[in-house]
Amino acid sequence: MGPDELPKAAAAEETAPFSFSIWPPTQRTRDAVVRRLVDTLAGDTLLCKRYGAVPAADAEPAARAIEAEAFDAAAVTGGAAASVEEGIEALQLYSKEVSRRLLDFVKSRSAAAKAEPPSEEAPAVKEETSEA
Repeated sequence: MGPDELPKAAAAEETAPFSFSIWPPTQRTRDAVVRRLVDTLAGDTLLCKRYGAVPAADAEPAARAIEAEAFDAAAVTGGAAASVEEGIEALQLYSKEVSRRLLDFVKSRSAAAKAEPPSEEAPAVKEETSEA
């Protein structure tokens, strides 16, 4: 590139329109969110330690449903963001919805597991502790 070509390239960059859109997220980003949700649901995380890990076979469909519901909720509010600021607000809502729905899912799963009828050994343990 000669010395006279550099200013022409710089001038072309200045006039070229630049478009940046934060909302909606790309499919690649949405897939990354799903992968992270699967890791969180089935991995060795604080959430799993507190509420119980989700089997890998159940984690994938649950993660996809959580992400899709969060995206739909944010899309209703965010829609076609007209500005970067609106896009950021929609993305923040999407992130909050993913987190809220993830927590709701693990809590409901944990509550359902606790509500299952106890095994035959459990009442015997209760009887022993109630006599003391």
